[in-house]
Amino acid sequence: MFAKERRDQIVQTVNANGRATVADLVKRFGVTEDCIRKDLKLLDSEGLLRRVYGGAMSLTQTPELNVERRLDANLPQKQAIAQKAFELIEPGQTIFLDVSTTNLALADLIASGNKQVTVVSNMLRVLHRLSDCSAVKAIGTGGVVDAKLSGFSGAIALQMLESYRFDCAFVGALAVNPDTGEAFTYDPDDGAIKRQVIRTSSHSILMVESRKFGGTGSFCFADLRNLDTIVTDEPTKELARKLQDFGCELL
Repeated sequence: MFAKERRDQIVQTVNANGRATVADLVKRFGVTEDCIRKDLKLLDSEGLLRRVYGGAMSLTQTPELNVERRLDANLPQKQAIAQKAFELIEPGQTIFLDVSTTNLALADLIASGNKQVTVVSNMLRVLHRLSDCSAVKAIGTGGVVDAKLSGFSGAIALQMLESYRFDCAFVGALAVNPDTGEAFTYDPDDGAIKRQVIRTSSHSILMVESRKFGGTGSFCFADLRNLDTIVTDEPTKELARKLQDFGCELL
């Protein structure tokens, strides 16, 4: 197969699936990783796709911003992350769970466990899942109900959170750039709450699926240097190498 033909098929694959990994493309075309990376670099420069960590994304791919529509997506990965995060929680702690579908999986583990904790959250579904759990004191932030986020946001929520000092804050992200250390969301109100709890937590923990590394967003809410731990489903050696410069633990 000629190089031009291979690159055309790479673009078709990325556009059809929204994204593709270097490993998948190597297997499909029977060439080296270095060859695929050069192809992606060229295609990115030509404006045909966007090269990201570990592969490429389609320029036409639009992330789903409505939380309710993401509830059932990538459940095994979210559950794997939640299990790791649950092990970080100690009885007696006061923790924060933000608007994140991965935090729903964590709330399930908290609700089915016996750790005596106080959970503050601005996510309606998290509060609902913990509301009848005898071991958990669940507290909602209050604020403006944002249907897209399925949770509270705005000045009232922020004002309430200013008084709290959390033992742990678990926050999600729509994308993380492992080269610049930026963590992104698409909603400034959501990002403001994430910033606030990261600032006032003794241990700030970013919950992010491995597929989100290399993506981007419109609002940067954190620098990885200001986080303590990143919990993901499949941390690779390459990812660990990239993130070690930011000084946060990778699980």
